[in-house]
Amino acid sequence: MITLYHGSNTDIEKIELSLCSPDKDFGQGFYLTDIEEQALQMAKRRTRIAGTGAPVVLEYAFDESLLNGTVLNVKVFDKPCREWALFVMANREASQTGFRHEHDIVIGPVADDGVAYQLERYARGMITLETLVEELTYRNLNRQYFFGTELSISKLLRL
Repeated sequence: MITLYHGSNTDIEKIELSLCSPDKDFGQGFYLTDIEEQALQMAKRRTRIAGTGAPVVLEYAFDESLLNGTVLNVKVFDKPCREWALFVMANREASQTGFRHEHDIVIGPVADDGVAYQLERYARGMITLETLVEELTYRNLNRQYFFGTELSISKLLRL
């Protein structure tokens, strides 16, 4: 079992995917991290943006052996790469394009502000895809876990 953390401005009794923000790195879903401090920083950020509530870090247990089985459709990006960059861009533009992937869980680097800047430069035609990937290759980015289906959510156990 692995412990995953979610930062919020409120306690979450039941995860409602329909309430999750769209156009995120891996699509509309519930995002977690294996780094408690990262979740705390997200909780503080969420509280500041919402202007309400208080930072809270929620803990969940997840059987990571499910990542290698056939029950869940899992996509893992070990590091920033061409496929990851295009996937993140497609998800961030999903409201306009209708893009939707079929993965229950996606694990990969967080596209932080520096990455978002590079993605924007690529989207505007200011840099090539090759330059984008080169710019992202040496960044040390934290990992995020996306749970995007009811099936995947059902595998999280609140601690």
